Amino acid sequence: MTPPPRGPVLRFSIDRLQTPIGQMLIVADLEGNLRATDWNDHDERMQRFLRIHYRIGLETERLELEPADNPGGLTQAIASYFAGNLHAIENLPVKTNGTEFQREVWRALRQIPAGATISYKTLAERIGRPAATRAVGLANGSNPVGVVVPCHRVIGADGSLTGYGGGMERKRWLLEHEGVRVNEQRMLQWPA
Repeated sequence: MTPPPRGPVLRFSIDRLQTPIGQMLIVADLEGNLRATDWNDHDERMQRFLRIHYRIGLETERLELEPADNPGGLTQAIASYFAGNLHAIENLPVKTNGTEFQREVWRALRQIPAGATISYKTLAERIGRPAATRAVGLANGSNPVGVVVPCHRVIGADGSLTGYGGGMERKRWLLEHEGVRVNEQRMLQWPA
């Protein structure tokens, strides 16, 4: 029996940006859309997300990540965010695969302004699915474009910092960078 034909090769660009909290990997398509971000120490997880989201080996034969310098201006915009221009990443073009529910959650995440936080429950309510708090949490954890799609701005209902794929210290740093005060017990101190 002849195996079924495999899909095309998917080519993305990858750049690396040194930030105050580690080296960030920035993956873009050839049109300049941001497809993934992650931390250098989580490269394996990013590769796994890419394989899952783009069905590598099923619909697409393979993924090629080609080194690039500032693809689509994305790296410079993200560097500006880390340098203090918190609004530099707000309008970056993002294109992700995932389920319709995941993409709905990720769109809602982009509406949380820098310096603000919300709970998983509030996020579920915002997308019109108040009973889907756990599903929202899972979609949040599957976000392939951290920082730009700001999953770090989602916290526990009691105001506590909750999991972050890049690590809790990075989450803490990102929130403080955006002006959210976090105390030593990792409980949010709401700005006055």
